[in-house]
Amino acid sequence: LGRAEEGCGKAEKGGTEKGWDEFHGVDFLPEDLNEAPEETGMRVNKKYSCLPAEEKGIHIINIRAIEDIGYDQHESTLLNSLSKNPDADCKYGLYFRDGKRKVDYILVYHYKKSSAGRTLTRRVHHNDSGARSAKQDQPLPGKGVQLEMGESEPHVDYHEDDKRFRREEYEGNLVEAGLELERDEDTKIHGIGFVKIHAPWNVLCREAEFLKLKMPTKKMYQINQTHGLLKKINSVIQKITEPIQPKVAEHKPQTVKRLSYPFSREKQHLFDLSDRDSFFDSKTRSTIVRITSLLANGVYSAAYPLHDGDYEGENVEPNDRKLLCEEWASYGVFYKYQPIDLVRKYFGEKIGLYFAWLGVYTQMLIPASIVGIIVFLYGCATVDENIPSMEMCDQRNNITMCPLCDRTCSYWKMSSACATARASHLFDNPATVFFSVFMALWAATFMEHWKRKQMRLNYRWDLTGFEEEEDHPRAEYEAKVLEKSLRKEHKHKETDKEKLTWKDRFPAYLTNFVGIIFMVGLTFAIVFGVIIYRISTAAALAISSTPSGRSSVRVTVTATAVIINLVVIIILDEVYGCIARWLTQIEVPKTDKNFEERLIFKAFLLKFVNAYTPIFYVAFFKGRFVGRPGDYVYIFHSFRMEECAPGGCLMELCIQLSIIMLGKQLIQNNLFEIGIPKMKKFIRYMKLKRRRSLDHEEHMKKKQRYEVDYNLEPFAGLTPEYMEMIIQFGFVTLFVASFPLAPLFALLNNIIEIRLDAKKFVTELRRPVAVRAKDIGIWYNILRGIGKLAVIINAFVISFTSDFIPRLVYLYMYSENGTMHGFVNHTLSSFNVSDFQAGTAPNDPMDLGYEVQICRYKDYREPPWSENKYDISKDFWAVLAARLAFVIVFQNLVMFMSDFVDWIIPDIPKDISQQIHKEKVLMVEVFMREEQGKLQMLETWKDKDKKKGENCNNHSPRLSRSHSGSLSSCHSYPLDV
Repeated sequence: LGRAEEGCGKAEKGGTEKGWDEFHGVDFLPEDLNEAPEETGMRVNKKYSCLPAEEKGIHIINIRAIEDIGYDQHESTLLNSLSKNPDADCKYGLYFRDGKRKVDYILVYHYKKSSAGRTLTRRVHHNDSGARSAKQDQPLPGKGVQLEMGESEPHVDYHEDDKRFRREEYEGNLVEAGLELERDEDTKIHGIGFVKIHAPWNVLCREAEFLKLKMPTKKMYQINQTHGLLKKINSVIQKITEPIQPKVAEHKPQTVKRLSYPFSREKQHLFDLSDRDSFFDSKTRSTIVRITSLLANGVYSAAYPLHDGDYEGENVEPNDRKLLCEEWASYGVFYKYQPIDLVRKYFGEKIGLYFAWLGVYTQMLIPASIVGIIVFLYGCATVDENIPSMEMCDQRNNITMCPLCDRTCSYWKMSSACATARASHLFDNPATVFFSVFMALWAATFMEHWKRKQMRLNYRWDLTGFEEEEDHPRAEYEAKVLEKSLRKEHKHKETDKEKLTWKDRFPAYLTNFVGIIFMVGLTFAIVFGVIIYRISTAAALAISSTPSGRSSVRVTVTATAVIINLVVIIILDEVYGCIARWLTQIEVPKTDKNFEERLIFKAFLLKFVNAYTPIFYVAFFKGRFVGRPGDYVYIFHSFRMEECAPGGCLMELCIQLSIIMLGKQLIQNNLFEIGIPKMKKFIRYMKLKRRRSLDHEEHMKKKQRYEVDYNLEPFAGLTPEYMEMIIQFGFVTLFVASFPLAPLFALLNNIIEIRLDAKKFVTELRRPVAVRAKDIGIWYNILRGIGKLAVIINAFVISFTSDFIPRLVYLYMYSENGTMHGFVNHTLSSFNVSDFQAGTAPNDPMDLGYEVQICRYKDYREPPWSENKYDISKDFWAVLAARLAFVIVFQNLVMFMSDFVDWIIPDIPKDISQQIHKEKVLMVEVFMREEQGKLQMLETWKDKDKKKGENCNNHSPRLSRSHSGSLSSCHSYPLDV
């Protein structure tokens, strides 16, 4: 940079522009397009002119680029430099062509080669229109589009010219901001141009100071270590867990830590600048050089930082990407801890926090899975001792049940539902209540554990004092504000600083409200359609003449209906995700953070309703509004509402939950994440294979890094990753009373999910822009909300869906011998078959081989011989009161215990709070020493000035009076400073 400014100064001092032009080249002229082919290699450099004095600092990059490619006054120097392999010197796109300046960011754009000649002509015509156009029209260094000799003037494409002009203006602004740019259009991807951006040291320092990035200082301090018994326990744990630790330097326990402080250019002497090249790592550089403008309108097609290099192949240089691929993004290391610090170093804090949260969640699923397996095994061990299921399976009871549908269904024996009753006990037993309480406390403990882990990461990653600043307004928001300002100017109104009010957004809010209501209604309508399918299919299968077909009606209908629900949920999930994004876009949120939070809220609301509506129906609505024999409730006057099995709806709820959860995880989370990227990769491979046949020589060359990364999938944000885990968290906590094995299946899924996501981030996606964050944002509030909701839902599942409360009521109020004998008979009411409505009685009343006078159905009603026959009995009210009392007690007790766990576990670990306090004290000491050093220096200057003054007084006594003022000022000057 100094040499460039010095050169321009020398040219001005020389008095003639000839020497300058000889060194820097001349402007493009239209006739230059017809020069000899051997002179075309010089074209890159024949485009610089000496700028006015006030514009010197703008095109320093262009001047340096001439030196970088070896251009000198002698053509032999240029030819020698071109004889080398420039791709190897720049490490195949990781550096500029000088091999020294690292590429921090890439801008990608589409261009048409046919418009190049007219663009160059236009540049010349506008070259004299002032300093601003001079800055914009200067081409960037690099390999640009070349026209073949004799090519005629192409057809005018004003749209392409407009985009090209906007690119030039934008790139000129980037150059003015101090960034260094280099263009490359001579790539193997035809029609695609790349602009490489490098941030020099002064720009990095300026932006790091603006962003208040905490950087390591020279001061190092000892991290507090445990002593005594805790130290021995920690050493034993480290030895035991050593095989499952990743072989990464960042993951090793540290005993010392560098003191960090927000970067300041005035205090650079405090920081460890021994290696300036690595002081700002690639993650920090991409945070600083973050460019998102001009992507929405197609001026640029992509913008991304580069990956560190290749992750596989022979002779691959060691890099963080390769290390992450080996120690993190591999299924072979599924049993190891994640190298979270290396993930943060490579991808930034926001992505690092996601994987840290996913790791903590997966670890916490281990104890939940163990307890769930124990509860399930308890149900298996006690199934033969369960008296209600034994009574249902006992054929000697000879209990005849009323038909399940009108006319086509006949009477049936309760013993035919033996298998369902025995299976229900596996999930509906006294241990289920304990497991529900345990999972509520588990959710609270998980949230507290994550807060503490998050605080540890904030300390390690120097985010303790980090406060998120208000984001800049989004381009769409500014465009709307500009449009509003122009309308007011047109109406001759005063235009102060405009902003969008609720009146401006009212149509969008109304559209959002109507759209969300419609989507929720659509989900309910689909669930209702599946209910109609279940009812009609059950009636159709009941006509089957085979006894085996009739006995498996309930299982067949349930399984097929759940599969239909699963397919619909997966399809609507994708549809609702797109609709949520569109609804958020028309709201025009001001900042990216507001946009993300509103998008998350809408997408979560729609996907929550979509995933859980079928489960809520089975848990709380199925079998509640059936009616009774002789007075059933009908849909459309033809379909009778379906009812639960004699053992309750809990078993059906378990089937529904397990199939939806497992199917959603297997198909949507894993198969889609693996299959779709592989399919896209295969399509890209086939396209490249076709191109290779046309241009074999070109494609045999090794691709540049930015070309390889351009072929990767763009990063779409963390919302889909969080969303699938949050929905899974709901499956694990909301209905865990009906499916104790849910944590186990979630654990197995997450073990694969971590490595799958890691592999996707490292190998399948472009490198995301590193974003600083100190927490997981709105997702934490959603998790807390689900944890609170889980307590309420599990209370209702236990009390209303399972038979736990009716069993307790019977045991303590109605049992004659204090056992469960007679419980099944107590829950069944009697019905006289002569009271059937006309046309609803079974077509074959003798199907069981005998005439049926009284059939039984599950309800608490008066018998037909009672005065108030078929009215609700007092037993129903006793059970209902007990159920409501259990909900209130369970909910308040578990909420109190959860809040107690929240209160007793501090959010910040004690050792971390001590370390943070220690850092503050050390920082104060550093500044105190610095101030003391300054004072000592001032005192030294003061003493020197005194001695000089005394010497002056001794040698020139006559001038003592005249010198007294100057001496006094000399003495006071250092003190004032």
